[in-house]
Amino acid sequence: MRNSRRGAVDPFIVMDVMEAARQAEAAGRHIIHMEVGQPGTAAPKGAQEALTETMSKDALGYTVALGIPELRARIAQLYMDWYGVDLDPGRVIVTPGSSGAFLLAFTALFDAGDKVAIGAPGYPSYRQILKALSLEPLDVPSAPENRLQPVPDDLRNMAFDGLMVASPANPTGTMLDRDAMSALIDLCREKGAAFISDEIYHGIEYEAKAVSALELTDDCYVINSFSKYFSMTGWRVGWMVVPEDDVRKIERLAQNMFICASHASQVAALAAMQCHDELEANRAVYRVNRALMIEGLPKAGFGKFAPPDGAFYVYVDVSDYTTDSRAFAREILDEAGVAVTPGLDFDPDRGATTLRFSYARSTEDIAEGIERLKTFMAKRGA
Repeated sequence: MRNSRRGAVDPFIVMDVMEAARQAEAAGRHIIHMEVGQPGTAAPKGAQEALTETMSKDALGYTVALGIPELRARIAQLYMDWYGVDLDPGRVIVTPGSSGAFLLAFTALFDAGDKVAIGAPGYPSYRQILKALSLEPLDVPSAPENRLQPVPDDLRNMAFDGLMVASPANPTGTMLDRDAMSALIDLCREKGAAFISDEIYHGIEYEAKAVSALELTDDCYVINSFSKYFSMTGWRVGWMVVPEDDVRKIERLAQNMFICASHASQVAALAAMQCHDELEANRAVYRVNRALMIEGLPKAGFGKFAPPDGAFYVYVDVSDYTTDSRAFAREILDEAGVAVTPGLDFDPDRGATTLRFSYARSTEDIAEGIERLKTFMAKRGA
């Protein structure tokens, strides 16, 4: 059968690592999961209870394409609570996870062949979704001295139609401060390029609050999700904020692509936003885990990293040990029983010498994982 070139995207390597870890567990091994970027906690209890109650009296059919009005209004309130931004709920679109938002944003903003700049290292699905939409991803190698975040000098001599940034970032956990993000927004304005801010890890910060692009401009697309701070990865519900003039365009696309986000997930998401104490307790666990990683990884031989500002990742330079991060990750899984993600997922050119460690699981697991890594590296003579 005839096939499209657009379908020839690369695999999401972390999913392959997850499968290898699953096979090891099926064979009876105990694996510490530092590969997957999802909370180890369930959706907040209030979210589960609200859905149970709603299911007893509502058929949960289609919602309007832009999302339940109450949820859109509550998301808008979040921007006032977190950033002091007075946001019109009419600019909020509820989506099937942040992935659905990426599809809508890229389709609304760009035509086939357009070039979209993304920082490297960065979330691999940006690159693959762009390719699948016949767009050209432009990897922008970011520098260690800039904590692996893009800066205007990295982009000034490039021709691009859009820029995608993430802060806190996956895989590094580093953030753009107000001046750094403002400089990138100004550069996009100069070049007539679209600015898209992935803010999916907002809420999971440790020493300073993450800056939202909406604090600096309305001429941007902001994407977020209930997956990380709200601990609802499998529920597949997220949102995007777009300029007022783009709402109807996004609505038409959403109607045809998705009809709507899951009604059940929207009900749960609305209730989750009221579960402040439980969500903050989750963040307190990540804070403890982060401290364990910052202290413990160097003792295991993994000391070359920028301490994360947010999210729940540490991105480590392992060039002293390997030029094949995929094989090295497999060795760690086989020998230490710890699943980690090769950097090739995040940076095709430089990722052969990096690994990402996630600390989203329980503190007990993180502590055990660090001890296993110490033992593994000691046996290697590191």
